[in-house]
Amino acid sequence: MQGYHHIARLVGLLCLGVPATLVAQDALMLGTRAMEGHDFQTARRHLEEATRLEPASYEANWRLAAVLLDIGKQVPEERRDPARDSLYVVAESYARRATAAKPDGADGHFILANAIGRTSLTKSKKERIQRAAEIRAEALRAIEIDPKHDGAYHVLGRWHAEIQRLSALERFFAKNFMGAAIFNEASWDEAERLLRVAVDLRPQWVYHRLGLALILADRQKWSEAKAQLDVIAQLPPLEPMDATYKRQALALATRVATQLKP
Repeated sequence: MQGYHHIARLVGLLCLGVPATLVAQDALMLGTRAMEGHDFQTARRHLEEATRLEPASYEANWRLAAVLLDIGKQVPEERRDPARDSLYVVAESYARRATAAKPDGADGHFILANAIGRTSLTKSKKERIQRAAEIRAEALRAIEIDPKHDGAYHVLGRWHAEIQRLSALERFFAKNFMGAAIFNEASWDEAERLLRVAVDLRPQWVYHRLGLALILADRQKWSEAKAQLDVIAQLPPLEPMDATYKRQALALATRVATQLKP
């Protein structure tokens, strides 16, 4: 109920004649606080109010997009869920508003790359291929603005890995019949390099190390993959999804162990 009391307070401020911009800043502050505390539903309410009062707010828009993505990620990807998919679509629209409001904001481009990627999961294979170039461009733009944006390096590294994981036939079809020549840029070397940068920038982040371990396993670098998975086992959970990522790491560790047996 605490979130609703805050919203009632914001409405009261408006009724008292407090400028909407100041009320929007209050809502943004409350939304940011709830977001940092992983109370995503409360954060969503405050940030929706902030964007309603100040539609061109860069920070409110990218934060709301990020919160909607975090809510959607609570539902496993393999499960069909129209409500989750609609959250991703709405998140993409807010992320686009953020980049329009501040083209030189790294977080906006990073969140937009994420949102496009998540929304693409609901699209046909043809549409996913067509949107791949935009994901790459947004991640590159985020890194250009902020060369230490660990999340953007992860997105870009995963972009390289996901393309490399396509079958030879799928890549041939994409490049020759759909004009996705950008796929020629993808490589395992670059996927690994980018994830290593993400890990170096934020070594305590389970998600970065899991992404790197998956790439190392794909490359049959079993000992190096095991080293990352051993670290993950010791890391404390910092994000709501970390329990899920740790379970995935444990499953991967079992597979890696079979490859390391003499």
